[in-house]
Order: sequence, then structure tokens, then C-alpha cells
Amino acid sequence: MKVKKGDLVQILTGKDRGKQGRVLEARPAERRVIVENLNVAKRHTRPKPIKDSSRMGGTQIVPGGIVEKAAPIPVSNVMVVCPVCSTPTRVGIVEKEIKGETMRVRVCKREGCGQDIDR
Repeated sequence: MKVKKGDLVQILTGKDRGKQGRVLEARPAERRVIVENLNVAKRHTRPKPIKDSSRMGGTQIVPGGIVEKAAPIPVSNVMVVCPVCSTPTRVGIVEKEIKGETMRVRVCKREGCGQDIDR
């Protein structure tokens, strides 16, 4: 997967098409990513008591209600935004020699850019 935690990505399909956000979590085994404040799903939760809260007083209760949380998006539906040319781009990998070590670096594949995405 060429998308990592912390990358700025743009959504390509769905109700949030065209919006940009940071990747909070990448799940390579599932080929999915969670993007901050995008693809938000509502979940109804019931009140639950907190186990082993401070032993003073009675039991404390976590309030129930409608909770909004970001749902995972397939990685094929997002595109990394290049930090240099600030447009959504395909990602290529180039091996570079840095301080005597060969490292694999992600690069922008836009014509005329070709800059490193990893900073």
C-alpha cells in the first residue's frame, strides 16, 4: 500500500468525493484507510457503567446517544495529494542513496513535479 498514516489524501468516490483529509490509520491487511472527518458513520450506543472508576461514590456511567466516527475507506478510493504541487497524484517508488544507504522513497508521478512525498 502506498498510502501511510499522516498522508493528505483526496477522496475519489462516494458522498465525500473531492474532499481532502489526513489519514488517521492505515490497515494494509484490509486494504483500507481511515480519513479524519470523512466517511463519517453514526452509531447508536447505550449507556454503560465504568468498571473500577474511582472507588469513591457510586458507579459512573458513560452516557449513551448517537456517536459519529470515521469509517474505513478502500485504499483504491483515495489518492495521495503531493505536498509540492498540491494536486492528487499517483505514487511511484524510487531507490535513492542517502548517507551511504539505499532507501525507498515515494515520489509524485505528475509530469514536471517528480518531487519526494516523504519528508
